[in-house]
Amino acid sequence: MTKVAEHARRQKEKYTAGAERPLGSYLATLAVYGLTTGALALLARRRAAPATRVGAADLALMTVTTHKLARLISKDPVTSPLRAPFTRYAGTAGPSELAEEVRGHGARHVVGELITCPFCTAQWVATAYAAGLAFAPDATRLAGATMTAVAGSDWLQLAYARLQRAAEE
Repeated sequence: MTKVAEHARRQKEKYTAGAERPLGSYLATLAVYGLTTGALALLARRRAAPATRVGAADLALMTVTTHKLARLISKDPVTSPLRAPFTRYAGTAGPSELAEEVRGHGARHVVGELITCPFCTAQWVATAYAAGLAFAPDATRLAGATMTAVAGSDWLQLAYARLQRAAEE
């Protein structure tokens, strides 16, 4: 074993304290994200993509869209077939949301963690949205406005249900 591999193995043992943690798969995921982000940035620069600045309106749209899409990907019952190879159904977790347990080892486990965690998914969604602003700003803003309207509707549905419950009491 090379010195680098041996050092990495020792660090993993010290870090995990015997727990199963797929550090190599985490590292691979970080590498994919970093390479993808770097490639998109280089491509945008070479193409002189139009969106070089993100104004307050775009940032607000991006924020709500990122939140909604991250929850849709990671928690929505309709998207559960996408998560099924990496997760196990564990019940419901709130209005129109599922609770799922990550299954598998190595890369399968890491993908499961990524797609069931709205905080983790949000980073990828926001990066895709930023790329959309660079390469197709009008279509990206339209998609963002749509997801923002859906998020607003979700909040109104929850408020309506709460008001109904309060009126019944």
